[in-house]
Amino acid sequence: MRRTDELVRRLAAEPSLFRAQLLREDIARLRKLEELARTTPDAATYRRAGRRLGWTALDARTHELGEVLDQLLDAVRDALVDARGDDAEARVSNAWLELTRVRMERMIGCLSTPAPKPTD
Repeated sequence: MRRTDELVRRLAAEPSLFRAQLLREDIARLRKLEELARTTPDAATYRRAGRRLGWTALDARTHELGEVLDQLLDAVRDALVDARGDDAEARVSNAWLELTRVRMERMIGCLSTPAPKPTD
């Protein structure tokens, strides 16, 4: 899958140990997802298993990724099982970018200290 290949290329050139580790984790998740798509004939079973690949720490907050994660799961399955070609690969890339955006917004955002509300 092109998205996995792109992450592998980025990893090879990544100077930051921290970013490299995050890339390795994402590559591992995508490879597991690809394997699930190839080996799980039932779409509902695939989706349930695909939601439990460590998208968040211990999958404790994966449910917050909801629809954007489902879009990625469906796009990967379409690309690998239904062989829908370039259209499916484009959907995988778009879904991956949206999932990454939401993960950063939700997971990193929870680490920031909220600013106190101004009082008038």
